[in-house]
Amino acid sequence: MNLTIVPILSIIVWYFAIKELSKSEHKQNIRRVIILTAAGTLLTSVLTVSLFQHLFL
Repeated sequence: MNLTIVPILSIIVWYFAIKELSKSEHKQNIRRVIILTAAGTLLTSVLTVSLFQHLFL
C-alpha cells in the first residue's frame, strides 16, 4: 500500500469511529466501533513504524 494513501485512510477511519462513538448508546453499532477502532489502530501503527524507519535511516 502506498504510504501517501495511509494517512488519508487513517483520518477517514478515525473520523467515522469518532462519529459512531458520538451517537447515543442505543444507536451505536458495537461491531462497527470495534472494526473501525481496530482498522484505525492498524493504520496508525503503520504510520508510526514508517515514521521511525525514516527517522533512523
